[in-house]
Amino acid sequence: MTQIQHDRLLIIDFGSQVTQLIARRLRELNVYCEIHPYNLVDDAFLREFAPKAVIFSGGPDSVTRQGSPRPPAGVFSMGVPILGICYGQQVMMEELGGKVMGGKITGGGGTAEFGRAFVEPSGDLNLLEGWFENGKEQVWMSHGDHVSRIAPGFEVYGTSPNAPYAITADPARHFYAVQFHPEVHHTPNGARLYENFVRLAGFSGDWTMSAYREEAVAAIRAQVGDAKVICGLSGGVDSSVAAALIHEAVGDQLTCVFVDHGLLRKNEAEEVVGMFRDNMNLHVIHADEAELFLGELDGQSDPETKRKIIGRLFIDVFQKYANEIEGAAFLAQGTLYPDVIESVSFSGGPSVTIKSHHNVGGLPEKMGLKLVEPLRELFKDEVRALGRELGLPSHFIGRHPFPGPGLAIRCPGEITREKLDILREADAVYIDQIRKHGLYDEIWQAFCAILPVRTVGVMGDGRTYDFACALRAVTSVDGMTADYYPFSHEFLGETATRIINEVPGINRVTYDITSKPPGTIEWE
Repeated sequence: MTQIQHDRLLIIDFGSQVTQLIARRLRELNVYCEIHPYNLVDDAFLREFAPKAVIFSGGPDSVTRQGSPRPPAGVFSMGVPILGICYGQQVMMEELGGKVMGGKITGGGGTAEFGRAFVEPSGDLNLLEGWFENGKEQVWMSHGDHVSRIAPGFEVYGTSPNAPYAITADPARHFYAVQFHPEVHHTPNGARLYENFVRLAGFSGDWTMSAYREEAVAAIRAQVGDAKVICGLSGGVDSSVAAALIHEAVGDQLTCVFVDHGLLRKNEAEEVVGMFRDNMNLHVIHADEAELFLGELDGQSDPETKRKIIGRLFIDVFQKYANEIEGAAFLAQGTLYPDVIESVSFSGGPSVTIKSHHNVGGLPEKMGLKLVEPLRELFKDEVRALGRELGLPSHFIGRHPFPGPGLAIRCPGEITREKLDILREADAVYIDQIRKHGLYDEIWQAFCAILPVRTVGVMGDGRTYDFACALRAVTSVDGMTADYYPFSHEFLGETATRIINEVPGINRVTYDITSKPPGTIEWE
């Protein structure tokens, strides 16, 4: 249970793929909320959490199925506003005396509706202030079942061709329900609906990074006491902000270990260590272990083998330096709220591992350390906002993601020092081009990969036989899916010319236009 003291909104998750978007919309309104799976929310939980309002998410199940997910009965007698979305609407109707008709998938005769739809008003409702100004609203539907009879006390306030009860409400009890998904961008005016809901619920919008900073500092001091904390500093946004926040809380009790594995971008080690050691007066151990890593990677070409070598060595090196810090009792990690959500499936219990969320997996158990995770209630953009609040340079908090294995996975095939040096220079030119054209903040991630082939070229009057490189740039929200960035041909031509002219060892440049899926963002 979080220690946050603000008014809180509870999102009960029934398994929707877009539940996190609900939380994002609320956080944008400066409302603190948490997502919890339905079967971990009982009446005792509700009493302890004490939400000021509740939202039921959508979900893939059918309320017509025996044993389908349900909220605790006590939620309806708490006297707080409730908003049901899609499955959330249907479960409200079933629990409060209405009826849901199953669709074709469940063997019923209900009408399904998927994709864009238009809802027309059928009554005035305070939840819908700012809606229907042009007569109807575009929404996004995704339901196989539909409500066939609304619960007592509810009235209809909006309909669509296949959802006669698209918007229903019992204003006296502050119960609201919609069949569509207002959280997705395909419902253009959905943010206004959430804004109206939290206003009706009485939220003051006091969830700010300034307030969070004060509370987090106090919480860190209470947790750590006079013990020492170590932090694996990668130079990425998450670890940088976590380190800066913890340093503000406990000062010299924090020691950061920056493991330089020789697979970093050009000047990266100097920039990271310099920022924290020189500009922020933070104790940083610069563990220059490039020779160790590159020595063990010599001759290795299999992607998984390279990853495992790097992961094993990182843990060994981090532990070696951490053991030199007397009195260390805590390990700081930049765990974010999406990581916390992904660790528990909506059906309860630990889910399968989706991804590794930090670079020091296994260390707390091996070293007997307790975890300090000051960012575990924040989304990525909130971490960036906190970084600005803490005074970190904008070019650091706005950096593109960089993988833990570094340039190793941008160097398909065997890794050599020559190829890494060439890659660093080419990547630096590419990023410089993106910044010069004002495109850096439009792109989620951009990098250069050096390919394991040499190609014939002509430079001047001579023949060359050098490496080819591939440029990659993608737009994304969370890295789970991605589209390639549509550079102009002029930009690509100018960039290719600069790389070939300025980087010895490359005579051919390509641009990767593969989306994810089917490809991945990184090359290995």
